[in-house]
This record gives sequence, C-alpha cells and structure tokens, in this order.
Amino acid sequence: QVQLVESGGGLVQAGGSLRLSCEVSGGSFVSFPMAWFRQAPGKERSLVARSDWSGGSTYYTDSVKGRFTISRDDHRNAVHLQMNNLRPEDTAVYYCAAALRYGVVAADDFDYWGQGTQVTVSS
Repeated sequence: QVQLVESGGGLVQAGGSLRLSCEVSGGSFVSFPMAWFRQAPGKERSLVARSDWSGGSTYYTDSVKGRFTISRDDHRNAVHLQMNNLRPEDTAVYYCAAALRYGVVAADDFDYWGQGTQVTVSS
C-alpha cells in the first residue's frame, strides 16, 4: 500500500524559509511525476510545483518561481519543497502527491496523496 507522509510545516515570519519533505513507502515514483499542492481556507487545491521524474523537468506556478524549489531524493524515496522568501499569501495546507502517468496538471490527475502539512506565514 502506497503511503505519502509530509513533514516540515510550521509557523514562520514573512521572508523566512521552510523545507517540506514527503517520504514515500510501499512504492517508488522515481520515473513518475510527484508534486506539491496547496489549499488555503475557502480556496481550491492548486498545483505549486511538479517534478516530472527524478532528474527530469519541473514546473512551478508563477507566484512561487524563484522562491520555491522541488527536489527528489531517490535514496530516501522522498520529494522535498524548499520554500524561501515566504509571504503571508503562501499560508496554506501543503500536500504531496504522486501520479502514475505523465502530463498531469490538475489535482484529479494524481493517484496518491499525503495527509497535508500546515504552513503559516505571519506578516
């Protein structure tokens, strides 16, 4: 059974940094997309960053370009999201997701999800 477990969320002041981690058990997605989504209160879950396969292409939503970096750790079967220069509008629950096909964009395209980790950025 595939499980994704996120960690690393917390409370940080604007301008600060956090590193989210997502460890995968029960399967490997080295050759498949993994991504980070976020959902703020009253808003839909939206794609933040995607890694199409380990060492492959990446995608970032415009609002995080230059501030966030998605990376893979194949040895630990994990994916990370380094978040720098955080802003109050980055406050949300962040979810790790994995897919078993390519060209995935929407949340419905992803097959496996973590439970989420809260990120709160104070002004």
